[in-house]
Amino acid sequence: MHKPIVVIGIGEMAGVFARGFLRTGHPVYPITRDMDLQAEANTIPDPAFVLVAVGEADLQATLRQIPSQWHDKLALLQNELLPRDWQDYPFTNLSIISVWFEKKKGQDAKVLLASPAFGPHADSLKQGLASIDIPCRVVDSAAEMQYELVRKNVYIVTTNIAGLKTGGSVSQLWSEHEVLARAVASDVMDIQATLVNEALPRERLIEGMLEAFKGDPEHKCMGRSAPTRLQRALQQADQAGLDVASLKKIAADQL
Repeated sequence: MHKPIVVIGIGEMAGVFARGFLRTGHPVYPITRDMDLQAEANTIPDPAFVLVAVGEADLQATLRQIPSQWHDKLALLQNELLPRDWQDYPFTNLSIISVWFEKKKGQDAKVLLASPAFGPHADSLKQGLASIDIPCRVVDSAAEMQYELVRKNVYIVTTNIAGLKTGGSVSQLWSEHEVLARAVASDVMDIQATLVNEALPRERLIEGMLEAFKGDPEHKCMGRSAPTRLQRALQQADQAGLDVASLKKIAADQL
């Protein structure tokens, strides 16, 4: 029998991965917020790996509680994930996946693009998703994975923030409000550059964002978390001393 895979957080996204892992023959051991991580690690000290699939607001609190037995077995997925989110922890052999499918309650997973994964468990993540017909691709370097994380962030934050003003779909955002979309994306990339502490391939990121637009042209720009994303982006810009004029204008009009 294959080793079990531990999944921390059992929401919609975690459920997709759990189904895929089961299809590939791995027992899945779910951990909810009410369970003690150390006690569970004592029970399963040597899983195949541990997928952390908690909500954005719970990520850091969860990472602080990861037992030492699992420090070399983690795989992370999350919106707005960047290396700075895990670099201060004693984790080794970390795997990362940037998820490009949407899963809402009562609906099947909707794929925009193949989800890139990196690290020692990337192949297992790919195989699990492939077993339920969700495409995933393995990237071959940490630098390329960082680009993929930034690309996802540019897509999410740009569409959410611009959508506060425009509403509508991502295809409408680009066809009817390209000037605004580019201005917001530029501010978002300024922020992301400070968060990864290096210059970004800005045109490649725009092209990557547009590729995602084509993957689901009718995807709505503004999710429920859009105001929170705007407030967080403004806080990050303020900490970095960035002007982000387009974001401030939207905030003045919408918040």
